Amino acid sequence: MSTQSPTLNVSILSEDANALAEEIANAWPTPNTLHICQAVTTSEQINPDEVEVLLAAPNLAAKVIDQCSGLKWCQSTWAGNAPLLNLDKSDYILTGVKGVFGKLMREYVFAYLLQYARNIPAFAHNQNHQPPIWEESPRAPLTGKTLGILGAGSIAQALIPVAKSFEMKVIGLTRSGQAIEGFDNVYAATDLLKFTQKVDHVVNLMPDTPATTGVLDQAFFEALKPHSVFINAGRGSAIVDDALLNALDSGQLRAAVLDVFTQEPLPEQHPFWSHPKVVITAHTAAVSSPEDVAGVFVTNATRYMANEPLLYQFDFNKGY
Repeated sequence: MSTQSPTLNVSILSEDANALAEEIANAWPTPNTLHICQAVTTSEQINPDEVEVLLAAPNLAAKVIDQCSGLKWCQSTWAGNAPLLNLDKSDYILTGVKGVFGKLMREYVFAYLLQYARNIPAFAHNQNHQPPIWEESPRAPLTGKTLGILGAGSIAQALIPVAKSFEMKVIGLTRSGQAIEGFDNVYAATDLLKFTQKVDHVVNLMPDTPATTGVLDQAFFEALKPHSVFINAGRGSAIVDDALLNALDSGQLRAAVLDVFTQEPLPEQHPFWSHPKVVITAHTAAVSSPEDVAGVFVTNATRYMANEPLLYQFDFNKGY
C-alpha cells in the first residue's frame, strides 16, 4: 500500500452523506488527521478530481468511479458491490461492510420461519373469520429440521446459533465446499441439487456474481420438499422468477419470503405481488445504519493510515 499523507482526505457519496460525516467525525480517534472534502448525496454533486478515499453506496459510486483517477480506496456502504463489478476501473482497494448485518438477519429469517412453523397465518385467518373458527391448525416445529444456507459468510454464520437453539441441523453451500465451523455439512456449488434434497427450509445469502445469476432455477425448486419455506435475502438475480412461481403454483414449495429482486422497486405488475404464497419485504431484511457503516469505515481508515491490511476486502476476480 502506498504511503498516505498525515491527513486522510475522504469523500462521501451516499443518501446518508451528512449522517455518515457526523458519525465519522464523532468517532474519529485522532484530532486533525481527518478531512472530509465533500459529503454529497448524488453522483452529479461529487468532484472526482478530489477523490482519494471514497465512502460510497456502490450504485452511486458506479456512476463516477471511472472518473476518479486519484482513487486509492473505496469503502462501500453495502455488504455487496455488484454495481462496481462491470466497470473498467479496478486499480483500487474496495472494501465492504460486514459484521453489522448478522443480528438483523437473525431476526428476519427466524421471524418468518417461526411464522410458518407455528402456522400464524392460519390462526390469524381463523380469528378474523366470521364467525371465528376454533381449530388446531397444523404446525410444523423447527426442531429436528434442516436449515440450508446458500452462502456461508458472516451473515450466514450468524444464523447458526439460533438454528441450533431450535435443535436444527445447519448445512451450507459455498463455491469450494470446504468445511466451516458451525455447519453440520458444507456442499460445493457443483453439488447444489444434493444440497437442496437435504434441506427442509432454505435461505439464500449468496453474493451477486456471474456464477450465481439464475442458479436457483426449475431444477432447484423441484428438488425442495413441499413443506419448504424459501427465503431470499441475498440477491434477486439468483432466482429464475418463473421457476419459483411454478413451484409455488404446483405445491412443490410451501411459501417464499422475498426481500431482494432483480429489479427494484419490484414492478407493480409483477406476479409476486399478488401471489398468496409470497411475502415481499422490500429490501429491508438487514439495513445498515449510518452508525454501523461509520464504525466499519473508521476501523478500516485507522488501518489504512497505518499501512495495515484492510478488513472485508473485495476480490474483483471472484466477484465478492
